[in-house]
Amino acid sequence: MPFVNIRIVKEVIAADPAGKKAAIAAQVTAAITGATGLTSNDVWVVFEEVNARDWFVGETDVETRRSKG
Repeated sequence: MPFVNIRIVKEVIAADPAGKKAAIAAQVTAAITGATGLTSNDVWVVFEEVNARDWFVGETDVETRRSKG
């Protein structure tokens, strides 16, 4: 049973978290079922939301990187 853990910056989906998570989960599930022949009930997708200020690329957090353009 595939288990997909998606970590995403919370602010990316802030406008419509439920809708965006559902769309992402549907597309990820479709990719896995298409490649494996499993059913959608066999694919588990979990989201972990991380604040932009808590996600770093190198030494700089994403919030700062985005504010600089």
